[in-house]
Amino acid sequence: MKLFFPSARAINYLLIVGFCSLGYAFYIRYLAIEQSSVGLACAAGLDTWLCLSRRITVTLFENSVFGWAALIVAAINLLRPTLVVFAVALCLACLGVVLYNNGLSSLAFGLLILSFARRAPEPD
Repeated sequence: MKLFFPSARAINYLLIVGFCSLGYAFYIRYLAIEQSSVGLACAAGLDTWLCLSRRITVTLFENSVFGWAALIVAAINLLRPTLVVFAVALCLACLGVVLYNNGLSSLAFGLLILSFARRAPEPD
């Protein structure tokens, strides 16, 4: 019985996905959402890509979209583990942990760790 465990090359790609999503989440949180000058400028009607991404991100984390999406995709990965679904769940969970959806995203991380104990899907 072979367990689901990514190869060394796949782990490198997963590290890139994880660190890029964490970097983008930190950028949005600390340079767009929590800075009062950016918030005031966007509220005053500034129409830039930063204000647009700030509005979209605030709407998404107020409705816990990052956490619920990470939890759903991690549950799908737990049922049938694949590398692509694992990468999507990892990205969403990293975004959710940094962008105020801690509880659901932490549960998604737990499901991702549990998916390593699942049997790998057999090739068709």
